[in-house]
Amino acid sequence: MTGDATPTRQTPDDTTVLLRVNGALAHATLNRPRAINALDHGMVLAFADALTTWEKDERVSVVLLDGAGERGLCAGGDIRAIRASAVDGDRQAADFWRDEYHLNAQIARYPKPYVALMDGVVMGGGVGVSAHGGVRVVTERSKVGMPETTIGFVPDVGGTYLLSRAPGETGTHLALTGTPVGAADAVYTGMADHYVPSERLPDLISALSEASTETGVADVIGRFAEIVPAGSLAGRQAWIDACYAADTAEEIVARLRGHGDPEAAKAADTIEAKSPTSVKTTLAALRRARELATLEEVLEQEYRVSTATLTWPDLVEGIRAQVIDKDRNPKWSPATLAEVGDADVARAFEPAPDGPLGLAEAGAASSDSDSGGAR
Repeated sequence: MTGDATPTRQTPDDTTVLLRVNGALAHATLNRPRAINALDHGMVLAFADALTTWEKDERVSVVLLDGAGERGLCAGGDIRAIRASAVDGDRQAADFWRDEYHLNAQIARYPKPYVALMDGVVMGGGVGVSAHGGVRVVTERSKVGMPETTIGFVPDVGGTYLLSRAPGETGTHLALTGTPVGAADAVYTGMADHYVPSERLPDLISALSEASTETGVADVIGRFAEIVPAGSLAGRQAWIDACYAADTAEEIVARLRGHGDPEAAKAADTIEAKSPTSVKTTLAALRRARELATLEEVLEQEYRVSTATLTWPDLVEGIRAQVIDKDRNPKWSPATLAEVGDADVARAFEPAPDGPLGLAEAGAASSDSDSGGAR
């Protein structure tokens, strides 16, 4: 733990999550700027531990999360490590996801105001540690997305919960194409709440240190928030809803190609370049997530799917093409949507080898006891 204010608890030799308390504000900074603050297992555990400590600390009235450097809050999980785990056939990736998803649920149910500064790149796991919070701030630099189909994976960290509840079929569009969005569309789809220009973030952080109540936090945010510049998704809602309401991925692509809007045709091209297995499984995961009542239930489903992807050739190949060799030319197997059968998709939803996360029951209890909590 570092910082020039009162420390809460020392984390030996851990500089990848900077933790400090300043006034009423507990401040966590993801600190791997060269990797756009990508999450590794140690960071997940350190942050979860800090949240538990701060929940009990009477000095702390509000928790703030941001990222070091100018590039973004968090580019996601450490996918090099996930690929290595898939290649080696060990438990490291599954153990990482298990603790990460517990952290996502912890954030969603956090009893104190939780402010996430979603400045710059916020992808995958970065969405998981920000978009489930109570106060989510985007800037003109925000680039928010779930790009998992690009690497042969499926949206996780509660991403299918968020996207399945976006207006109409916009979440389906973003999930299948992996398209990131700016500030306005992040607010429109329900992944963010407030727009604050990036140059005002230091002053916002300073003001939050004096906010001693939830009302005080709202007042501070109100002083800094501005009208968000216009986005694009609302204007595309009609063709998105018409095309993505289809029952199958093949029919979605056919509708996109036949619609006539150039953006729809571009979306079809994008989907067909993604992992076919990922696209079909993502569509099924989103449709199932709509029928699940709580974030915790969706995280349980995502854990089953995530662990299943460790056996897919596409996960290893997709990460190779995007971040190892960077040739951007993955060889998917199967290579087309038509070759991915219903049974292939269904296998991804079978129980995880190591059992459930144990979150669903806790989520149901929390929902019964209060009106806040997970989005």
